[in-house]
Amino acid sequence: MLLGVTGGVAAYKACFLTRLLSGAGAEVQVVMTGAAARFVGPDTFAALSGRPVYTELWDDPGSVLHVRLAREAEVAVVAPATANVLAKLAVGIADDLLTSTLLEARCPLVVAPAMHTGMWEQPATRANVATLLERGVRVVGPATGPLAHGDEGVGRLAEPEEILAAVEEAAAHGRDLAGRRLVVTAGPTWEPIDPVRFVGNRSTGRMGFAVAKEAWDRGADVTLVVGPGTVEPPAGPRLVRVTTAEEMRAAVLAAAEGADAVVMAAAVADFRPERVAGAKLKKEAGPPELRLVPTPDILSELGAARSGRVLVGFAAETDDLEGGGRAKLDAKGLDLLVVNEVGRPGTGFGSDTNHAAILSATGEDSPLREWTKRELAAALCDRIAALLAR
Repeated sequence: MLLGVTGGVAAYKACFLTRLLSGAGAEVQVVMTGAAARFVGPDTFAALSGRPVYTELWDDPGSVLHVRLAREAEVAVVAPATANVLAKLAVGIADDLLTSTLLEARCPLVVAPAMHTGMWEQPATRANVATLLERGVRVVGPATGPLAHGDEGVGRLAEPEEILAAVEEAAAHGRDLAGRRLVVTAGPTWEPIDPVRFVGNRSTGRMGFAVAKEAWDRGADVTLVVGPGTVEPPAGPRLVRVTTAEEMRAAVLAAAEGADAVVMAAAVADFRPERVAGAKLKKEAGPPELRLVPTPDILSELGAARSGRVLVGFAAETDDLEGGGRAKLDAKGLDLLVVNEVGRPGTGFGSDTNHAAILSATGEDSPLREWTKRELAAALCDRIAALLAR
């Protein structure tokens, strides 16, 4: 595992963390910033870890050091994490060995912030932390207590035992989908009325993107089939863009060949116009008469040809969430179904949170509650990994 140490008085606590990690059986590779080395010498960490400590991009001539370190790491932790390094991680700056390694790495990341209260409470710092949390980074602390120069307040580094627990939790989930192939759908479909108008819905794709990002971070080979939307998809997964339900069906069925799991988070339109006008319908002609016909039921088609893969669906409901969700789960032959409440502010399409439940074919349900999309994606990937391990 990779331990990043940045420049703060709390760097001495990283020595205790190194000992704890080594005692728990981890092979600890320490990477220090130049500022960190002014507080604790690299030789101290080398003695505690039994491995050379790196501080510069050129410390290992003949290799691309940051790439090698990133690929070797199964989990990474930065303790202490200064306001400066949090800002760099949030915007993707890679101007030293540590930040270059972390930008390259695909492993789970834990950060333990430590700084003075004023720096921690700055809106810029809070925004950077929120960005990292949204990406799935685990943040431990900071705690309240004595700080440098006799001050006291929030900003103290969490205790090494607490950081160790977070690292162990991250490692437990870190690569549990490695070697697995997942197909994830996201966003709406647009069913054309004429060249400029369409039948659609309010989906932005955020939920599907969160699932794809979580699965990718946990080592899966992810194909992300995306309908039109307003949110940029995550980097990493293989991207297939579609517009209509028919296009999504074709892309999903092709990608599902040999896949271990399919997660249908997209809000596929249920109906489409039977006929599409070849030219823009003129307002002066009056309201058009639209005859709607059903779009293909991709979930049912997948459920009828299971081939041993895990199949996950989503349902948007305005009332009787669990009843409607259970009926869909059974009818379509799914392993799992996420039922979301929609139709009110703060949940469902376009929001950062979901009021949702995870229903299981075996009855091992996660009850209805509030989730962030990242929390819901992580819980869903936990379930998928467990089903694939059986």
